[in-house]
Amino acid sequence: MILDRFRVDGKVAVVTGAGRGIGAATAVALAEAGADVVISARTEDQLRTVAKQVEAAGRRAHVVTADLSDLDAVAGLAGEAKDAFGRLDIVVNNVGGSMPRPFLDTTPNALTRAFEWNVATAHALTRSAVPLMMEDEGTGAVVNISSLIARVGGRGFVAYGTGKGALSHWTRMAAADLAPTVRVNAIAVGSIATSALDIVTQDDGLRTAVEDATPLGRIGEPEEIASAVLFLASPAGGYITGKIIEVDGGAERPQLEM
Repeated sequence: MILDRFRVDGKVAVVTGAGRGIGAATAVALAEAGADVVISARTEDQLRTVAKQVEAAGRRAHVVTADLSDLDAVAGLAGEAKDAFGRLDIVVNNVGGSMPRPFLDTTPNALTRAFEWNVATAHALTRSAVPLMMEDEGTGAVVNISSLIARVGGRGFVAYGTGKGALSHWTRMAAADLAPTVRVNAIAVGSIATSALDIVTQDDGLRTAVEDATPLGRIGEPEEIASAVLFLASPAGGYITGKIIEVDGGAERPQLEM
């Protein structure tokens, strides 16, 4: 059956930023499709809640509370997967971000931090994960969470947009280096109803502005990104690598400017 191609039974995944929002939804989606999951973020109680949802889906969760801006900590998640579950097949690089600010208030250090948080973390974890994915002639899938603002201009997002733009191109470069054994793709997300967007969803004016800038006329849900992650990580996406999948409600311009 075609639906079997969306299964990841017996696979092991690492999901960063998994305490809430897109990361949490992704961890649960992968579990519902058959994977055991290593979940990591800063806040343990959030991770424990997600772990219960993973276990309710009949799979195992391994919680790693960590500051994932520490490159050694994020790289160590690959070993955590090996130690906890004996293998590693899927990596979802979901940490990242940068606070919006005017151009003249964006220092060179802010650009550097945006690159480290959005790109270096993905590189550190993926670099540690690839040898484990390739054990016993195995294969792997990496999915990076990028952004609409990586490909369009928007006031106030020079650091964030540059960081995500670099992540998108890192995706293409890593895919070329690692083919055919490890597939590497990314999702360019639009405005999604996570805690990071509370300032928008709780303000009628801002929410309307975002909805008006989105052809589908609404803000997306974390589960819609999780569904795309599952597609790219599963055999259903087995002929896709080096691509940036846009899940943004059809937006062709910034949905919000600061």
